Amino acid sequence: YDELFAHQVTLALARAHMKRPKGHVTAGDGHLRAAVLAALPYRPTGAQTRAVAEITGDMATPVRMNRLLQGDVGAGKTLVGLLAMLAAVEAGGQAALMAPTEILARQHHASLAPLAEVAGVRLGILTGRDKGAERAAKLASLASGEIAILVGTHALFQKEVEFRDLRLAIIDEQHRFGVRQRMDLGAKGEAADILVMTATPIPRSLALAQYGDMDISVLDEKPAGRRPIETALVSSSRIDQVIERLRAALAAGRQAYWVCPLVEESEVAEMTAAEERHRALTLALGPGVGLVHGQLPPAAKDAAMADFVAGRSRLLVATTVIEVGVDVPDASIMVIEGAQHFGLAQLHQLRGRVGRGPEASTCLLLYDPPLGEAARARLETMRRTEDGFAIAEEDLRLRGAGDLIGTQQSGLPRFRIADLEAQTELMRTAQTDARLLLSQDPDLTLPRGQATRVLLWLMERDKAIRMLSVG
Repeated sequence: YDELFAHQVTLALARAHMKRPKGHVTAGDGHLRAAVLAALPYRPTGAQTRAVAEITGDMATPVRMNRLLQGDVGAGKTLVGLLAMLAAVEAGGQAALMAPTEILARQHHASLAPLAEVAGVRLGILTGRDKGAERAAKLASLASGEIAILVGTHALFQKEVEFRDLRLAIIDEQHRFGVRQRMDLGAKGEAADILVMTATPIPRSLALAQYGDMDISVLDEKPAGRRPIETALVSSSRIDQVIERLRAALAAGRQAYWVCPLVEESEVAEMTAAEERHRALTLALGPGVGLVHGQLPPAAKDAAMADFVAGRSRLLVATTVIEVGVDVPDASIMVIEGAQHFGLAQLHQLRGRVGRGPEASTCLLLYDPPLGEAARARLETMRRTEDGFAIAEEDLRLRGAGDLIGTQQSGLPRFRIADLEAQTELMRTAQTDARLLLSQDPDLTLPRGQATRVLLWLMERDKAIRMLSVG
């Protein structure tokens, strides 16, 4: 308990530091949001409506918002983010949406542009590719307030990017920022509200551990009309049959992804594997096979994605660069080669790239036999359920919390004694206790506060100690 309590005090101190700056009261009158909602061909889910109410409620208080929006693949986070940004614009401010990759930033821009137009709001995009006069013109429009909503990559937070009145910063984080990066962003000086969106459903215990400094909104409903995705496990020895089935599906006008296997942490090896598979499939299926991988120049990557979105290529061979945010409603088949090498969260993200249109969708997990016990358990979980939160819980059970401290998820705390899986309730109690202690004794000067300082020192929570005005 002491270990979990020290961790939650650290997060609660970070939260108090984030909250201490007075925020703007950002309360819009709802006219832009009403225009967008009226133009939508569907009604938002109950979860979306609830999340928008929580976020705009937070924005309307004089305290700075620090909130996490987490939802399953395809639960509609982008719409929630847009409605929150429109609330900022209604109140006379600006909003920014930062995506982790250029592909995703352009995709967000393309999907938000028609809705921004309906609302009569100017939407801009800024990435590392903008240079010279074009970039200068965008920065000037941003500084004058003409651009109300800006979408972009990390380029948004460069020194020379200045907003006239930034009220809301949304971070669409594919690889999680830790508390420190969230604080660094908060330290940019403006009292902008912060909303972090994550597309990876997180088990409740991990959400409490990693995001204990934030309030959390959860999207746990899928939009109406989403069809379930049929998932099948196929041995790689039957790859020829898979290619034949693909040939028939492509001839019938369907589109498909073929994701190449992960190769030991080497983008160059993955690129080679992708290029070889692309050659083999082009030979087997003829022209109309596209290729996307991380080593391609940006223009070539864009062109390949544009061809696939427009239907000029029917099959897209890719590495995991397509894991997050690629949205092509006509694509209804996903083949994942070497599926046993992927983690559950990655498989779930990749599968979420299909099932976005009216067609019934299929995901084929190609594996190389013989399968180890852990790999079989992972693939069986994928076949059994589409619920991202159930998959995340299973992932934690299979890998154990110890594995979560690899390079991919270095934002997670390393516990020496506590067991995140078994002690979720204890973590929740520690969070409540830590927040209560700091509300009664924010500088930890009373007897229990003094004891907590000693605990933080013993647990080597140096960051927490630095946040206290007295060491």
